Amino acid sequence: MPSLMVTLRRVALTLGVIAAIAPGVAPRAQTPYTVIVTNSDEASMSIVDRQSMTEIRRIPVGREPHHAILTPDGKDLIIASTVTNELQFVDPVTGQERRRIRNIIDPYQIGFSPDGKWFVTAAYRVNHVDIYDATDFRLVKRLPLFSLPSHLTFSADSAFTFITVQGSNSVAALDMATKEIVWSVDVGESPAGIYVFPDQKRLLVGLTGEDSAVVIDIAARAVVKRIKTGRGAHNIFRMPGDGVRVLITNRVEGTISMIDLDKLEVVETYRVPGGPDDLDFTPDGKQIWVSQRWRRQIAAIDLATRKIVATVKVGRSPHCIYINGPYTVLRSVQAPVP
Repeated sequence: MPSLMVTLRRVALTLGVIAAIAPGVAPRAQTPYTVIVTNSDEASMSIVDRQSMTEIRRIPVGREPHHAILTPDGKDLIIASTVTNELQFVDPVTGQERRRIRNIIDPYQIGFSPDGKWFVTAAYRVNHVDIYDATDFRLVKRLPLFSLPSHLTFSADSAFTFITVQGSNSVAALDMATKEIVWSVDVGESPAGIYVFPDQKRLLVGLTGEDSAVVIDIAARAVVKRIKTGRGAHNIFRMPGDGVRVLITNRVEGTISMIDLDKLEVVETYRVPGGPDDLDFTPDGKQIWVSQRWRRQIAAIDLATRKIVATVKVGRSPHCIYINGPYTVLRSVQAPVP
């Protein structure tokens, strides 16, 4: 018959395992191997343990949390909830809330300028772009932008913010010195993800209403190249430590395309059914984890084999995904380092 001490140890071990795998129950101990996922249709975020490949906690947040981004100091992850008009600052490992800022109207896409001076939001639902002082989140300027401002990125010198405008099939340039829209260019149907080339002379834009990404010459303010990727070309992410290749998610096609920015062509394709949307990289750069909007799950993909190696069930309509570690693609709304 086992001793009382052995029995207690077994009970403790069992409880630890249950805590590690049960959603809504605190894990045994906090580790840095976590993934945070915003569930847009559920007003929640999922905390996923990357080692056990399980959801260990689901935390309520504001309504329709879409995108998230680290603060410039890397201490907080900001969850932006569009319907409740708020920013929730959470621990990037545990998801524990630290503070909230309210009355940030419809913060659909968000980003800090590279110089750290400005926090910019694209208000998709109410058709404007807001510029906030990044130190105290005081509203500095509100700019009407018709219609459906979607994604944004910055030039490396923080001089411009580039915004895709889905309803008008265009890209707009916001001069950060004058706080005015200074030009726009037609690009194609429902532009979404936008990325500045390392040379700072061109933009890459995903056309969600089509099957391609387009290259824009900034000086000429014109589309100069079309790259076929897949139906529903959506968001764009730089490969970690690599200024030459980017990934673009094709939501309708159910694929992710790797584009070589020197060749301006697709060089790899990963099959990810279920509406791949946003993604992030593991710290070793060997895997990507991607949200599958239409399957209520996220998938881990091995970059070497191009295969899905694991999936994890999360909440309804998983959108943004963040992996705790040095490679943080949620900073993709900011300009790439040249």
